[in-house]
Amino acid sequence: MAIPEPWRLTDRILYRDIVVAEYAGFRPLTLDVAVPQGGSAPAPVLLFIHGGAWLHGSPKQPADWLMAADPFTAALRAGFAVAFAQYRLSGEARFPAQLDDVRSAVRWLRRAGGALGLDGNRIGVWGESAGGHLASMIALTGTDDDDSHVQAAVCWYAPSNLAHMQRQAHPLAEIDHDAPDAPESLLIGGAVPQHPDLARTASPVTYVSPQAPPMMLVHGDRDLIVPVGQSQELAAALRAVGADVELLVIPDADHCFVGVPLSPIVDTTLAYLSRQLTD
Repeated sequence: MAIPEPWRLTDRILYRDIVVAEYAGFRPLTLDVAVPQGGSAPAPVLLFIHGGAWLHGSPKQPADWLMAADPFTAALRAGFAVAFAQYRLSGEARFPAQLDDVRSAVRWLRRAGGALGLDGNRIGVWGESAGGHLASMIALTGTDDDDSHVQAAVCWYAPSNLAHMQRQAHPLAEIDHDAPDAPESLLIGGAVPQHPDLARTASPVTYVSPQAPPMMLVHGDRDLIVPVGQSQELAAALRAVGADVELLVIPDADHCFVGVPLSPIVDTTLAYLSRQLTD
């Protein structure tokens, strides 16, 4: 597929709306890529996956709270190219469509990213909330056979076992994760307790193996939306099979790290990805 003409900005070269997948009856799925201006090529790539409960959000309009720390400019300054994944929301398609879409983005980066000065053998995925769930899923299910393997993952406050969300919920949480209209129920197409097989299929913990790439899981200990137990459970499962995992629990932080400064967490995230992809 043709690569659109880039926008050349002071610190980056920006490619917009690269088509990575097309489905009958649905708009083409696209990828935006920012490459550091004057950086060394080929550049390692961070594929960022937005959150929004699989219901909301867009890679073209990052949340205001996230852009207050502008992690993407920080990533470019650290020598990374940054790609922004688009995926179908749960009101448009049920799981595994979202994972299929992220897989298409990874495949494109590996197979065609060289034309943009990208290193297809150094791809890290980085997601927050629902995007963190998809980052975990692609990290744990990607393979070299279909060019969907990634080399590292950072997952911020991500769901990891849909069947355990309600039992792990914070005492002050107002979400009934087992309800038919809970985000994870809408993702799989029915209430989690009534569809255990679907919930298991959509849970990263199901795919833990010793072959998992290095992963960092970051979670606030006062998260009222996605329980911190989700990251603790995934970290324990990865450790049990000897996989490389780091768990960082942020004291006094709610979902989206509300209650604590964001910039130090961004710095820690980029330092981890630099160790995995550039050292």
